[in-house]
Amino acid sequence: MNKDITLLILAAGMGSRFGGLKQVEPMGPSGEFIIDYSIYDAIQAGFTKVVFLIKEENYELFKETVGKRVEPHIPVSYAFQNLDNVPEEFTIPESRTKPLGTAHAILCCKDQIKEPFAIINADDFYGRDAFVQAAKFLKEVKEDTIHHYAMIGYSVANTMTENGSVKRGVCEVEDNKLKNIIESKVSRQDGKIIAEPLNHTPRFEVAEDQTVSMNMLLFTPSIFEYIEQDFPKFLRKNWEAIDQCEFLIPDVLQETLQTGYADVKVIPTNATWYGVTYKEDAPFVKENLAKLVENGEYQKKLWN
Repeated sequence: MNKDITLLILAAGMGSRFGGLKQVEPMGPSGEFIIDYSIYDAIQAGFTKVVFLIKEENYELFKETVGKRVEPHIPVSYAFQNLDNVPEEFTIPESRTKPLGTAHAILCCKDQIKEPFAIINADDFYGRDAFVQAAKFLKEVKEDTIHHYAMIGYSVANTMTENGSVKRGVCEVEDNKLKNIIESKVSRQDGKIIAEPLNHTPRFEVAEDQTVSMNMLLFTPSIFEYIEQDFPKFLRKNWEAIDQCEFLIPDVLQETLQTGYADVKVIPTNATWYGVTYKEDAPFVKENLAKLVENGEYQKKLWN
């Protein structure tokens, strides 16, 4: 089925824990970035457009690196996550320096995306199967009285790093549908995997095969309307903490479930995830990408 579907890559984070702009750190054997592999896999799976969500000051850097490589292969556009992209009644103070969160990032792309789309993080390697599963869902999804969204689900044990804690959406799944998602800081402690919710509710232990979200979420454009309506409420509620609060897409997703606006299918993948949360993660990721090249899954020079 020929249907336009878009890949939205969230790349506005400066990689504070990594210590630099990790989205453009060479990882592949010929200097490829993790983003290159995601876009390559997305093209193979049938995605027809890429939108980069970046900070405006990084535009030239992105266009000269990633953009230059991928533009011959797929249509590309850029959107900017600016702090002045808020409802008229609000003015974000200058003391706030970091982006306003992933839900705000998606809203900043409203004018560029009119078709079903997937979102991913720029610094995560999701694996080919994840994009195949995502494309299949997006090409078949239909609008209904209730909106239909989805997420690609990973086992938590396959998404950990030995170098510190990671942020994951810990999921409760029932009949292949998302019932609950708790954005959490997840780490190994005394041989157990412990989730510490970012909403400050009590920490809890999770099983090795617990489903987590890696922010590979699948939407129809109806999500823009919901985020737009929700954003002023979020700002009013969190204005006292405006320097630190984050408007996060897992929290919005949870609300769409509670209000009956949408259902969310959980699509498991057998793909292996790799990511660079900390500088110390980079050698492990480079080594595994080199193995995938050796095994013939990718060309040594990806875009040749």
